Amino acid sequence: MSVTTGQNRITGPAPGKPSAGAGKIAKALLALALVGAVAACARPVGDFGRAQPSFTHDVAMPAVGKWRAAQAGEPVSNFNQTDQERLMHDRVWRFLIAPHGRDWAFDSSVELQRTRIYPARDSRFTVDRYYGTLKKDPYQSSRVRYRRVGSDIDTDIALMPSTFAAICDVIEVDRQRAEALRSLGMGSPMSAEVAARQAENGQYISWFTRAVRYRYDSYSYALDHLLVETPHEEARAVDASLSRLLVYVQAAEKADFCRGAGAFNGGHESRALPSRIYMTPNDYEGEYRK
Repeated sequence: MSVTTGQNRITGPAPGKPSAGAGKIAKALLALALVGAVAACARPVGDFGRAQPSFTHDVAMPAVGKWRAAQAGEPVSNFNQTDQERLMHDRVWRFLIAPHGRDWAFDSSVELQRTRIYPARDSRFTVDRYYGTLKKDPYQSSRVRYRRVGSDIDTDIALMPSTFAAICDVIEVDRQRAEALRSLGMGSPMSAEVAARQAENGQYISWFTRAVRYRYDSYSYALDHLLVETPHEEARAVDASLSRLLVYVQAAEKADFCRGAGAFNGGHESRALPSRIYMTPNDYEGEYRK
């Protein structure tokens, strides 16, 4: 079909027959709209901050993410998830976005990374966001801010043993896969799938390790700045909790997930040293020191 307007001649497809280019553009716009809509809503969570089942977040988004990852040459496995892998993902999720601090936990960005629609972005997160959230919340007492930090840290600590155990179980599953593969021979077509799933699990465990380090650094940054802004003796308890959390952070960074909960909770005393001590008015000049 052609339309003539003055000296200009405009050509286009006949009615009811859109061009192939227009169809591709429409699909691209629709995909962008869907991604934008998904990015605006975080994954639903249940008790203890664990992820709840969701078709959008468990099926649709991962399908798009697998396609993108494959196009980018990243490892992609078509294996079904084991019960252990599913539990690990649910346990770890609690540490990727915090239900007690949505303003600093990057819900949408983390969800796009988890489903692999975006490549890893968590290394760009800055540690000042948690402190910024504390400053914005209208607490009536500075004591409450310290207790908020201490409560958040203690909640993380309480959930660490079960998360470490879940990660340890997945490490064992990967070991069993490797053993089973040997019986099929190294030329088995399943070799690539096993390697891809091991890489995917390793990436997720590494993300957890970065996440707990980020949380520790964010809490530490907040305490350092609260000590300057609103000094209070509550800092003692917060600092003690930070030292207990650091034991788990350091264990994760060493990939030491399988010692058992007793090794971290009561099995032996933490060797982490407090970094901040509140000196009461009866101690020296009554100052905080690091």
